[in-house]
Amino acid sequence: MTTAQTNAVRPEVTAFFDKASSTISYVVKDPNSASCAVIDSVLDLDYAAGRIGHDSADAIIEHVRSNNLTLEWIIETHVHADHLSAAPYIQEQLGGALGIGDQITVIQDTFGKIFNEGTEFQRDGSQFDRLFKDGDTYTIGSMTAQVMHTPGHTPACNVHLIGDAAFVGDTLFMPDGGSARCDFPGGSAEQLYDSIQRILALPDETRLYMCHDYGPGGREISWETTVRDERTENIHVGNGKTKAEFVEFRTARDAQLAMPKLIVPSLQVNMKAGSLPQADDSGPAYFKVPINQL
Repeated sequence: MTTAQTNAVRPEVTAFFDKASSTISYVVKDPNSASCAVIDSVLDLDYAAGRIGHDSADAIIEHVRSNNLTLEWIIETHVHADHLSAAPYIQEQLGGALGIGDQITVIQDTFGKIFNEGTEFQRDGSQFDRLFKDGDTYTIGSMTAQVMHTPGHTPACNVHLIGDAAFVGDTLFMPDGGSARCDFPGGSAEQLYDSIQRILALPDETRLYMCHDYGPGGREISWETTVRDERTENIHVGNGKTKAEFVEFRTARDAQLAMPKLIVPSLQVNMKAGSLPQADDSGPAYFKVPINQL
């Protein structure tokens, strides 16, 4: 499959913004059928109270049902560190196969040790239905989606190219937002620069959909741009910035950033395909908080 063939299709994209985590989830519909995919869903968490909610996921479920859609895929662009995935909840309600990049095994090995998960935690990605390699394809109705491995933010990041739309995860932000941090275990500013160049090599008119937006400068939240605009206007990599310039900036910037507020529960859940901690013998379930490990 060529990029030109991929871009001949224009999927219907519906966005869902989660204000608490500044995450955008998507329902991506085949224009020629009722088939769809959900990308980067959110499970609500009041961390201070230890309470799980489903409002964000229920909005997606209601959209799928009210439009008589058939959910074929639930896609994670990477293991998120700022929100819990709602994939198991949505899958229970609507079906669909759950997919993530095959480098999830690297994440599972790294954070399995940090969270002392023990030998019962399988580190082979078997919690997911499909592990994608670079260049893999899958279908959503009549559409063929292609996977691009884009490490840097994490080792397991992927971009999903579906018709003329690319869902970039945390690899890129809107042009005035720049790029994602690279200081998590396994992150690399050098790799992120190279990954972004792969995205910027796509056709100019390719629609790019962000996983996060924070409204820099107080502007309204936005999540759609194009390769052309990112290539010319992105404040971190646009207009011909070199790898050396990017790495110097990214390294200095990351050293100033605090850890995401929900990184501890998010990683525990998301590396296990969204499965919440199991209840212990006393009844309740608990998150672990590793001390001086992150």
